[in-house]
Amino acid sequence: MALPVLASTLTTAIVFFPVTLLSGVSKFLFSTMALAVVVALFASYIIAMTVVPLYCSRYLKLNHPEGFDESHAGEARTLGGGKTGFAARFNAGFNARFEKMLSRYEAWVQIVLRRPAKMLIVFAVAFVASLGLYGLLGFSYFPQTDAGQFVINVKAPSGTKLSVTEQEVAKAEALIKDVVHPSDLAIIVDNIGVDNGFSAVYTPNAAMHTGFIQVGLTPGHSVGSYEYIARIKRRLSNEMPQLSAYFSTGSLVDAVVNMGAPAPIDIQISGANLQNDNQVAQALAATLRSSSDVADVFMPQDLDYPSLRVDVDRLHAAKLGLTEKEVLSNVITSLTSNQMIAPNVWIDPRNGNNYFLTVQYPEAQIRTVQDLEAIPLHAEGAIQPTRLDMVAKIQQIQAPTEVDHYQIRRKLDIYVRPATEDLGKTADLVRKVIAKQHIPAGINVTVRGSAEAMSESFKSFAIGLILSIILLYLVLVAQFRSFIDPFIILLALPPGITGVLLMLGLTGTTMNVMSLMGVVMLAGIAMSNSILIVQFAHHLMSEGRHVAEAIIESCRVRLRPILMTSLATVIGLLPMALKMGEGSESYAPLARALVGGLVVSTALTVFLVPAGFFLIYARKTKQA
Repeated sequence: MALPVLASTLTTAIVFFPVTLLSGVSKFLFSTMALAVVVALFASYIIAMTVVPLYCSRYLKLNHPEGFDESHAGEARTLGGGKTGFAARFNAGFNARFEKMLSRYEAWVQIVLRRPAKMLIVFAVAFVASLGLYGLLGFSYFPQTDAGQFVINVKAPSGTKLSVTEQEVAKAEALIKDVVHPSDLAIIVDNIGVDNGFSAVYTPNAAMHTGFIQVGLTPGHSVGSYEYIARIKRRLSNEMPQLSAYFSTGSLVDAVVNMGAPAPIDIQISGANLQNDNQVAQALAATLRSSSDVADVFMPQDLDYPSLRVDVDRLHAAKLGLTEKEVLSNVITSLTSNQMIAPNVWIDPRNGNNYFLTVQYPEAQIRTVQDLEAIPLHAEGAIQPTRLDMVAKIQQIQAPTEVDHYQIRRKLDIYVRPATEDLGKTADLVRKVIAKQHIPAGINVTVRGSAEAMSESFKSFAIGLILSIILLYLVLVAQFRSFIDPFIILLALPPGITGVLLMLGLTGTTMNVMSLMGVVMLAGIAMSNSILIVQFAHHLMSEGRHVAEAIIESCRVRLRPILMTSLATVIGLLPMALKMGEGSESYAPLARALVGGLVVSTALTVFLVPAGFFLIYARKTKQA
């Protein structure tokens, strides 16, 4: 068993080669897992080749050692020579039933060996047909997980007063409390408007008509957060259509997966003119809102916020001893304070505490444009102040609430949230809409977020999987000293892929980086089964057995360890595949891919590998 054990360990370790080609978030997600699995495999190999034989020689007993041979190893072994306890009776009964199953399995293998080519052709057609399921699967970057919370970014009509926005948010909060069951609701936190100070750095709000609502659910909530999001969205659309809302989970996992973007799909429009960029953005957003595959479309920037523009007459101001900077400093100090432009700190000599000393007009002093025009301007060295309207003109305009940049260039954003977990379908829709939209020259439209990262990860996974299969073939060539045996062993991989597609389709699971990692792990585990059959068949042929007799005997002897390892893996993965436990949604696709692929691969490998082995070596024997 030294050769098949070493080959199985190497093949399972090599399949993690695609992880080295990953980039971004995927690389950090799977690098440690791949390293842990590889280290555990080699540690297990060392134990299997040293400690296990020692314990077997010490504790395993045989009923009839004088008539024992390797072909009946599974049936002859018991835990004690003459014991008649429950364990011995159970072992005897199980072996008797397993022997009957082996007889039926041997008969099925004999039928397969009569027409091996036909068996392989039928499976090849079935495998090609099963690949059609790939187009029916949904695609996402990372599985949806219930974060136990969600965030609602709301936006009233541009220019809405802070007091009115507060009333609207209060109505939305009351609606949320009516939708969420009291036993599921833990906390609601509202954040409205923005303060012109340091705190503005830590809020996504851009103006007085914007805000966000954070809703926290209890740990044992009966309804999932995504279901609550759907219910609240319907109520807000029907009862408060004046509000624009965007829903997100607010979880750290989504923030990392989205590459820092607030949405899984972030359409960025950049150009030299914000007004032209806004026209393109509004057209794209309107088209996307009409699609049923899109849940939310949200534009955080507004270009029509009521503002005031102060045009300073430099010549006149200079005659009065004022500069533009001094005029600006006086205006800012009167409206907010001098904390941002000229911070002063006083240290209390008694306790050493620091205090900001700021100057600001009384809150009710400036209410109209005329009040602003009347503020006095103090120039350095001047005794008498000057009114603002003496050196500047003030006019009302519409201005952006915020100006965002990506790599220095100004941009507008369109946040898109898919209606389902199928991010790939929504991303394809976005690309089609952008391709059909007339984009003027000088304007660039780019799709960012987890949709971009998903595409890159899938490509790197595909390239890595192909390279790992090539490496597997080369390792098997070196192990078996044959260019043909690795092809026979690789017959275990196609049925595994068919099982993965079937399981993902039946359970409604998307193809994501977790399920792709399941495919990678499956490649190593599935080929371990065929290695056992091929290696022992060669061993029997070296003893003078005929090809058919050798492969039938090999299948009979190796069926027990194949079923044992496969069942142990499947049973161990079932809790994860059934989403049992906190956070199990993240790893459920990986477990489902492994379970489906391993079940189908095990069921078909024990027939496909004998057919391929007999088809090749029977012909070689005839030629010899």
